Amino acid sequence: MKKVCIITLVLATLLLTAVFAGCTGQDTEQKVMKTTGDQYRTVTDSRGVAVEVPSDINRVVTVSDGLVEGVMYALGEEDTLVGIGSSCIQRDWTYSYPTDDGGYVNGSGGCNVMQVLNPEIKKLPLVMESGAAMNYETLSSLNPDVVILRLGSCSIQEKDSETAKKTIETVESLGIPLIVLYSPNCYSEPTLTQISDEIEIIGNVFGKKEEAVEIAEYLESQVALVEERTSGISEDEKPSVLMFGLSPTHRAQGGAGVVQGLATTESYMIEDVVNAKNAYQVDVGTFQIVNTEQVLALDPDVIVLCTAWGYHPPGELTDATYYSSLRELSAVKNGRVMSLPWTPCNCAKRLEYPIDVIVIAKAAYPELFEDLALDDWVLEFYMNVYDVDQTTAEKLRTAQWMDWCVD
Repeated sequence: MKKVCIITLVLATLLLTAVFAGCTGQDTEQKVMKTTGDQYRTVTDSRGVAVEVPSDINRVVTVSDGLVEGVMYALGEEDTLVGIGSSCIQRDWTYSYPTDDGGYVNGSGGCNVMQVLNPEIKKLPLVMESGAAMNYETLSSLNPDVVILRLGSCSIQEKDSETAKKTIETVESLGIPLIVLYSPNCYSEPTLTQISDEIEIIGNVFGKKEEAVEIAEYLESQVALVEERTSGISEDEKPSVLMFGLSPTHRAQGGAGVVQGLATTESYMIEDVVNAKNAYQVDVGTFQIVNTEQVLALDPDVIVLCTAWGYHPPGELTDATYYSSLRELSAVKNGRVMSLPWTPCNCAKRLEYPIDVIVIAKAAYPELFEDLALDDWVLEFYMNVYDVDQTTAEKLRTAQWMDWCVD
């Protein structure tokens, strides 16, 4: 009888041990699953692809000309950058043009705004640049947690190009989480709200969607300010605006420069936001080459000079010896020439796009925007977007060669 009790006790003990072991194993499995889920978040990029990225991101490589990097700074994530894909972010720039008296007008100190905001960016490894394939050895050595690739930037301008396809396939084959963004240039009908979509995706990458949405909404509010003031202008009251790039590259080839045609972000700004007319209605696409005769035939009411193989202040068109033949243009005679901020690698718009909109609006409708002091507005814009003080904002204005607007 005693022996039977002992056997029963042993069996009961083994049974309880098995039960508890099973429960412990189940708890452990649930904890592992929960930990794994917490370690990653799923982000849907511009392609509609769901990408798993680490919840704790410490190392980021970007291929962008400033949009991604600017959003990261605004979100407080600039310290996670370990490599970039645009040499234009790291370079310093100057400009110079000859005048009729034999002298020269020179400018210096131009740079991408990220150099002002995050000076360490100049020291980061370069994994890609315009005209060159990605250096996958350098990319791998950086051991990134995620790569953020913006198509439409100067490093990869065409969304459906072989370069884009190969780059995406190779990065993904390396097992690196890849977020692909589509700039407005990637759409047949570009709009500025597409930039807001990009900003939100970047916010999702870092688990900061609300902060990203706040940035996007502020940018859109500045555009709405222009739309509200110009919405009632009739067709016959709209001035013609030529977005003109005084490209030295194309001038050397016999052209007067380049213009922005229809179905471009710039044309959208002119016609859909500012409610004026794009003076160049001939072709679709960016950087269309035009000669002197074509520009004279267009004779726009307003000329806005954009970044085109260099920065071009208003004085270059009005005073440079090589543009003497264009001084008969109505816009030149009437003093209706303004310049957009310096934007090196001007392939796709960035966080500063509302500055472009405001400049175009003031050039097209000076009376409607007479109360808006551009120099003060620009400083306020930088301070709101990047949460910087006035001294830093002034440095940003200088870096974008916008000090011409200071009274």
